Amino acid sequence: MFSFFCVASFKPVNDPKGKTQQLRTIIIDPGHGGSDVGARGNYSFEKDICLAIALKLGKKLEKEMPDVKVLYTRTTDVYPELRARADFANANKGDLFVSIHVNSAAKIRHTKLVGYRTQTYYVGTGANRVKKTRKVPRYETYYTPNPAKGTETYIWAADRTAQKADNLANEALKEEIYEGEESIPDLDDPEFKARALLWTKRYFDKSLLLATLVEEEFVKAGRVSRGVKQRNEKGIWVLQATGMPSILVETGFISNKEEEDYLNSEAGQNTIAENVFNSIKRFREITEGKSPVVQNN
Repeated sequence: MFSFFCVASFKPVNDPKGKTQQLRTIIIDPGHGGSDVGARGNYSFEKDICLAIALKLGKKLEKEMPDVKVLYTRTTDVYPELRARADFANANKGDLFVSIHVNSAAKIRHTKLVGYRTQTYYVGTGANRVKKTRKVPRYETYYTPNPAKGTETYIWAADRTAQKADNLANEALKEEIYEGEESIPDLDDPEFKARALLWTKRYFDKSLLLATLVEEEFVKAGRVSRGVKQRNEKGIWVLQATGMPSILVETGFISNKEEEDYLNSEAGQNTIAENVFNSIKRFREITEGKSPVVQNN
């Protein structure tokens, strides 16, 4: 038997004042980048908004939490592969993974009757073949902007816990440290699987807590919150493969003109960064025992 050690676990350390410090490294992930522009607005790209907000968030964290290391998956207009982002977070033993994104909604399709056209057709055969005409409706298709707006924060779905546990277990192999033991455990060992699932459950709980706090902060700032959502489809690898509490924040809809303007404004970006920072601050206070646990009404 052995003690399971997660490569990116919440392993508490004590600060000089004797307080338990669990949050030591935060990974900030600006979505997309480089040739992957992400969602497109009327005049802007998701990748640029993500980077701007992420850098502002990082500066706030560095200033207000000097004892916490802040790392970025990118700081320029480049595209790190999704797997590379998760590997970066795990290799640096992140305690939180915060991915910044921008949402988009497809335009709404409409069809309207614009008139009729005459259609010629024939009935019968041979000498009995008769030419006839009939009126056929003519339609026009057009699109209008989707009014969808607001924020959403995603976490990895609870019903896919085993998948995240598998990734977490594989990450543990890379570390090869298990509370002093150098032997590599058997990934099929029931105890190992049980412990991996336990850690994953803890990550889910903390991810849910942070996501809830993020949406609460957005509401305080007057934004429309579409809530915390669980996501497990393609494109969410960074939530599945990171061995730490992880969230993906959709900061607004670039497809909505009003929100595109807000997302591109200096004031809007600063407010969003402040909202996410405040949620991380509250998260730290709760997980380090300095504040009562958040209550959901």
